[in-house]
Amino acid sequence: MILNDKQSLLLCGVLAAGLFVTGIFNILDNFIVLTILVLIFLIIIANIIYTKSKHFEEDLNDSQEKNSQ
Repeated sequence: MILNDKQSLLLCGVLAAGLFVTGIFNILDNFIVLTILVLIFLIIIANIIYTKSKHFEEDLNDSQEKNSQ
């Protein structure tokens, strides 16, 4: 479930716009709206964690290959 840069930026923009619009219209306390915004936030956080762990494994593999040479 890795997202590319454009998808990540799009999700961040949707989250920011969603928070702004729902705050203006005072519907942020609606359960469905809040659930959708929390899900978008969790997808962004999961993508960050997945991406960081993937890069850490790649860096670890690269350093092990350099040490073996």
